[in-house]
Amino acid sequence: MVLWRLRRADLRQRINGKLSVRYRATGLSSFSGLELMRQYVSQVGLAEMIRRHARRALPSCDFGRVSMVLLVLVLLITGGRRVRHIGYLEADPLVKRFCGLAQVPAVRAVGRWLGGFDHSGVEALLTFNEVLVGRVIRDSGVRRLTLDVDGSVVSTGLQVEGARRGYNPHRRKVPSYYPISAYESQTGQILRVHNRAGNVHDGKASLGFLQALFAQLDASLPRRPVLEMRMDGAFFRKEIVDLLESEGVEYAIKVPFYPWLGLKEPIAKRRRWRRVDGTVDCFDMRVAIATWERNVHVVVYRKRVAHRTPKNFQLDLFDPDDDYYEYSAVMTNKAVTGRALWFFMCGRGSHEKVYGELKSGFAFDCVPTQRYQANSAWQVLSIMAFNMIRGFQARTIAHITLSFFESRRLACAP
Repeated sequence: MVLWRLRRADLRQRINGKLSVRYRATGLSSFSGLELMRQYVSQVGLAEMIRRHARRALPSCDFGRVSMVLLVLVLLITGGRRVRHIGYLEADPLVKRFCGLAQVPAVRAVGRWLGGFDHSGVEALLTFNEVLVGRVIRDSGVRRLTLDVDGSVVSTGLQVEGARRGYNPHRRKVPSYYPISAYESQTGQILRVHNRAGNVHDGKASLGFLQALFAQLDASLPRRPVLEMRMDGAFFRKEIVDLLESEGVEYAIKVPFYPWLGLKEPIAKRRRWRRVDGTVDCFDMRVAIATWERNVHVVVYRKRVAHRTPKNFQLDLFDPDDDYYEYSAVMTNKAVTGRALWFFMCGRGSHEKVYGELKSGFAFDCVPTQRYQANSAWQVLSIMAFNMIRGFQARTIAHITLSFFESRRLACAP
């Protein structure tokens, strides 16, 4: 048997010109939409951005670092959930055209490339995502950014590096990761993600993540817009609130019903509640937290439900003779009414839907290797693919809207 090594010139190819796009009922190729994505990637200069901000720190490969990043991105965009699914793409000419390759690398070659990631390679991908997201935010022209910060469980195998048993609500004995991410609601972009072991508490381990997030916004935006953040009860910690106050952030944080906060007695004595909607009422109060040396603004809510549940009586307040209620509380420094704050906090559900989209459509919950840094790089590539799709949608909608108004203007011209 004679073995030989292919030249690099045989692996890569240049892309010249654009393919013609025709809308027909028949003759549609498997991944024809990739040509539109490729043109978007070319317009935003994605390959050049990778070379400038991430190329040197990425693992080397005969197929080229940029081409390998584009290959994993196109795998995630087309619905692949495992590295081995590259085998379904190797014969498609549009996949090769998108990545600038004459032939698609073998599955083992892609696995070895992912396994070569270290901390600097993951940080390089995060820097590239920072530049990509910053451009979308600048082009959108928004003056206020609404950030949701939360974690999500990713179950792993028993031998996966860095996985621990911890906050896994459905499989408590299964090791897992617990990545944390920051989602921006106005533009629909995921600003940052950080992979963590499954036994890490959101509040205790999130301080460094938030500091890196604020540094990212300062570096990627010429002028920081007004920031407002929504967080769950895990972030109800003194060091988190001190950081948000020092950064000038408007925040709303769910308040756990800790006994030392003294929320039970004021709620039990309350007789007049302000209406939020047909099932929710609220009232404002000031809470002095001695250990924090703070006097904070808290809005307490009660939601009318049709039956008794353990959550109704988590406070052991009283047995109401008119209805059953679920209680919640939010600490905030925003100058808004209780009604506006309720609907503002309800928007946190969009982050959960984004996690669902990431896991179902971009393989965020898949664990391709047993190495921690390689799996962290996979998560960053997953959110990059998500951000590319959101950016493509935003640019397409803006182009369609501009074309519509231009046609109306020409139609109305004398």
